[in-house]
Amino acid sequence: MENLLSSSASSHDTLPDSFVFPPDQRPPASTSTTAAVALPVIDLSLPRDEVRRAVLDAGKDLGFFQVVNHGVPQQAMRDMESSCSDFFLLPASDKSAFYTEDTDKPNRLFSSTVYGAGGERYWRDCLRLAIPFPFSATSSNAAWPDKPAGLRPAVEAFVPAARALGMELLRLLCEGAGLPPDYFEGELAGGDVVVNVNHYPPCPEPERTLGLPPHCDRNLITLLLPGSVPGLEVACRDGWIRVPHLPGAFVVNFGHQLEIATNGLLKSVEHRAAANAGVARTSVATFIMPTEDCLVAPAAELVAGGGARRRRRGRQPGEVPRGDVPRVHALVQDRRRAEGGRRQGLQDLRSADRLLLCTTADNGIVL
Repeated sequence: MENLLSSSASSHDTLPDSFVFPPDQRPPASTSTTAAVALPVIDLSLPRDEVRRAVLDAGKDLGFFQVVNHGVPQQAMRDMESSCSDFFLLPASDKSAFYTEDTDKPNRLFSSTVYGAGGERYWRDCLRLAIPFPFSATSSNAAWPDKPAGLRPAVEAFVPAARALGMELLRLLCEGAGLPPDYFEGELAGGDVVVNVNHYPPCPEPERTLGLPPHCDRNLITLLLPGSVPGLEVACRDGWIRVPHLPGAFVVNFGHQLEIATNGLLKSVEHRAAANAGVARTSVATFIMPTEDCLVAPAAELVAGGGARRRRRGRQPGEVPRGDVPRVHALVQDRRRAEGGRRQGLQDLRSADRLLLCTTADNGIVL
């Protein structure tokens, strides 16, 4: 528990050395927020043809967008944000039962990186909850924190609504990309819904560290409640976009698994979280992903000559070691660099060259 920032950050007048990033990895003094590179805002109440074109275009371009009039009750969103923020205000004794560095535990509280693995630490605490789908409150919430009192009912109301929104966005993408509308129904989006509650306490030297370093998500689709304090930054051709707060909106982005499933049509884009000195920031990320034994391949409709398809099989001993996760990320990045340095996808994949990925219990993808 001594590693938990929300219990110790106020005691630091300077940034501990373990959190200091090398100069070339620190955020710049200024971040682009010009209208020319602003994230699209998509109104889901508009005519369906218009919405699906907007979602597909945003996925092809920036890979990030915001949605409004999305159908998730505003009260459910407010309750989720407030109860999650309240969790990190609890005394350390109320949080200690959930703190662990065991990455195999689906429901856990942790901080920064895995200690002892090397590398810089991130200025972030995280409460991670894994919610089985189909959702059953009685079977899943026993492992969740029972304080604050509003957390469990907030999760029970929010998560099914957020997942329903994610599935609707996937259907819109299918319609726009020429896939069957139900392509992502079943095993491709039937895994646990994972919720990361990210908490970034005030930082004494935010210019020397990051809340989260640049990374791409590895799941299908992510829906983020970013909170009212700006901090999310998205990579673009000209640098980084600081995402402004838009009340009542979700920020949506795509992961590696969706990039693979669409054969690079949609992008998994780098993003990061900046620290700040003035006020704590709490965000809630909802991840939709395949089942553990679902192999993800490019959709046949999006591969020249066809041939790629979804497959499902049991994992064979030694076939998909977790240690291969960095190799998948490196392979995606190598392909993007080969395409001219832009954060592109896998358009060069063909049926003979298709990449099959398998999800793992820790939200990874491996060869």
